[in-house]
Amino acid sequence: MSAAGQTAGRTPAPAGGLRPLRAQTAAEVRMTLRRGESVLLTLAIPVGLLVFFSLVDVLPKPAGVRHAVDFLAPGILALAVMSTAMVGLGIATGFERQYGVLKRLRTTPLGRPALLGAKILAILAVEVVQVAILVGVALGLGWSPGGSPGLAVPAAVLATVGFAGLGLLMAGALRAEVTLAAANGLYLVLLLLGGMVFPLTSLPSGIRGVARALPSGALSDALHGALSAGGSVPGRAWVVLAVWAVLAPAAAAATFRWE
Repeated sequence: MSAAGQTAGRTPAPAGGLRPLRAQTAAEVRMTLRRGESVLLTLAIPVGLLVFFSLVDVLPKPAGVRHAVDFLAPGILALAVMSTAMVGLGIATGFERQYGVLKRLRTTPLGRPALLGAKILAILAVEVVQVAILVGVALGLGWSPGGSPGLAVPAAVLATVGFAGLGLLMAGALRAEVTLAAANGLYLVLLLLGGMVFPLTSLPSGIRGVARALPSGALSDALHGALSAGGSVPGRAWVVLAVWAVLAPAAAAATFRWE
């Protein structure tokens, strides 16, 4: 058999260097920003909620909070992380899988590790844009962040890993249309139980405990603590975020089907 025949069925070896990773990351970011539904989830909805409920004082506020934006800003930042890492990634990956895009990409010189790495880096890049826009809008609305902003970064990173695991869990095990419905349904549930637009203390005590065990509730608690004057991040929130950051990706890896 010729050398060409011997190598025809082999999977191409991953290309060396960081250039393929950078190229795929840039492509993932561009595709995310070109999808109308992604822009709606990652930017339009969070900004709209932040502006509307900051100007229209109709939601309950925690004791001691005078201005709605002081409570809403950390919660909407948590919502933005969830929108990008879970809903946006899950839906996009689900349809890429159904259309055979993942099957083709995994056999290219890019390789599976670089492909997954590019998706994660693209999520983080989009989140940086979200944070910059949301913080700018919140400051314009009168937000005065305090506390320890540096603690918000590891909390957001842990939550990103956990939410991405949930998105990939749905995308790798369900049909694309089912992933679309499931991701949006879970988004609404976690939004309502996440303490993002109204405080968890306004929930019944039984539901409150469940909410704080969810990644949305833990991230909301962490960001409110890190970005509020005199606040601190509860130890419970770190534990919950760390558990979701381990279990969700592990479950996704165990059940993910590439085609």
